[in-house]
Amino acid sequence: MKTIIVPTDFSPVSINAVNFAVNMAEGIEASLLLLNVYNIPVSYSEVPIMLVSVDEMKKSSEDQLAELKKNVIHVTSGKVKVYTESRMGNTVDELEELCKHIQPFAVVMGAKGKTSIEKVVFGSTTLTAIRHLTWPVICVPPGKEYGKGIKKIGFACDFKQVVETTPVQFIRQIVKEFNAELHILNVDYKEKHFRPETPEQSFLLHNLLEDVKPFYHFINNPDIEDGINEFAESNNLDLVIAIPKKHNLLGGIFKPSSTKQLVFQSHIPVMCVHE
Repeated sequence: MKTIIVPTDFSPVSINAVNFAVNMAEGIEASLLLLNVYNIPVSYSEVPIMLVSVDEMKKSSEDQLAELKKNVIHVTSGKVKVYTESRMGNTVDELEELCKHIQPFAVVMGAKGKTSIEKVVFGSTTLTAIRHLTWPVICVPPGKEYGKGIKKIGFACDFKQVVETTPVQFIRQIVKEFNAELHILNVDYKEKHFRPETPEQSFLLHNLLEDVKPFYHFINNPDIEDGINEFAESNNLDLVIAIPKKHNLLGGIFKPSSTKQLVFQSHIPVMCVHE
């Protein structure tokens, strides 16, 4: 059975991601694994002092997961199988180990955290997950609901080395799983990125994805990420698939990179998939 893993710190944004994942799990008949990774708070004076015991933190984590599981079962009338996992350690390390064991359909995460430095702390966790996990990571914007499902999927493509870099089988699987339309998005500005091999590359991509009958859109915008975001919103896309290495999603979080624009500022869920 397909499993969706959702890391949560019980903040409003992460609970929103849980709700999104719950509705997705219902729609594609998947189970849900709720993960909370906790750390022991330490006061750093002359001698480090643990502010809370390990047992207290573990109990708090397990109790909150149990309550969250109870709510999910109630909301879905028991239609979705829900599992919980409480671990101490580094969120991404524990998530990676769990993914290796579970082999999830996807990991669903909130795009931001709950504090005033949320883009640094939680955003850094999201970026690290995108960087290290070989499984798809869906970043859910704050307040975004699953709604009626995922019916229109955008795939950002630059028509470069499409055979080597396009996760064709995965895209096919996702499109068929959701019975969705696939929209290929290519952003250029006054054909500055048009190259002699571009027509051949677009033809190759068409052959690779012909069975899912994609629509092609050539977006004229000087900024690739802005072009994707504007198209996604104006055309009511439900999900945008991006390849992190190709779309500079691994740039530094402290600089105005496309990560901030595409993942953190998008109002549309972004699914990051590796080549």
